[in-house]
Amino acid sequence: MRIRTDDEVYRVDAVWLGPPKATFPWRARYVAWGVGVAVFLIALTVERAMGIGFGFFSTAWALVATVLLTRFICSRISHERPLGAVLAMWSRELTAPRETNTGMGGAVSATRVRVNAHRPRPKVRKRGRGNERRREVSGVRTPTQARV
Repeated sequence: MRIRTDDEVYRVDAVWLGPPKATFPWRARYVAWGVGVAVFLIALTVERAMGIGFGFFSTAWALVATVLLTRFICSRISHERPLGAVLAMWSRELTAPRETNTGMGGAVSATRVRVNAHRPRPKVRKRGRGNERRREVSGVRTPTQARV
């Protein structure tokens, strides 16, 4: 018995070839038209923000950039990886927490080190009380018994 998969259904792209009796010489999926319009509007907005005026050549270069960016974006999407999933993955990659590579702090300096004029002296212990605790122990002495 042979089991048929549903891959044949997805081999057919949802392609708009143009108006009836006047088809375009290229094939573009519906999602490519939507992405292309959005990229073209963004390209025109970026040109205006950069101070480039609206003219024939600026619009032509925006159209060329749109075609290239649309082809790049649409090469990354398919029926198995739709545009929404690619955009979500892209946003999560950009907002993911990253490991910090730089150190916390700057150059080492002695400005925060306190320096006293006199060296601190060790505290003197009273020897009178220690005699009461000291006992003679027969056998091998441990290091703690030897100090007491």
